[in-house]
Amino acid sequence: MEQIYLAGGCLWGVQEFIKYVPGVISTEAGRANGSAQSTENETTQSDETQNAYDGYAECVQIEFDPSVTSVMILMKHLFEIIDPYSVNKQGVDVGEKYRTGVYSTNAEHLTEAKHYIASRDDADRIALEILPLTHYVASDDIHQHHLSHFPEDHHLCHIPWDLLHKYKSQ
Repeated sequence: MEQIYLAGGCLWGVQEFIKYVPGVISTEAGRANGSAQSTENETTQSDETQNAYDGYAECVQIEFDPSVTSVMILMKHLFEIIDPYSVNKQGVDVGEKYRTGVYSTNAEHLTEAKHYIASRDDADRIALEILPLTHYVASDDIHQHHLSHFPEDHHLCHIPWDLLHKYKSQ
């Protein structure tokens, strides 16, 4: 199994959509690449989600089976639910934490993501960042699978309901 981190605006919708994609084993809502760092067995203040914004991007940690799906396929799915030209904004969510991005500790994942972008006719307009993962913090429990537990909050999500569950029955 492999892990990649995708940011596509508000993490509620990204998690609800991506968890049903074939080959995705598990998902966790979180924050990628905030400014503070921690080492194993050490918790910094920014490892607590109640602190001030530190530059992170809302994201979803995705564990996937590379024999079933790939980074290229996951990128295609991400592009189904984002406006790839928008900077720091997806739907009604505005701010740096809602930027789009791909993060990984596996350099091959980043190369594949860059190849996906380069293969598109609109590559020069795409505002998605592709960076090594430097820091990750899981979101609080209330944010994990939020739209599964609280579907009435869907009106806060930038992804249309039918698209959100496009792969649910597969």
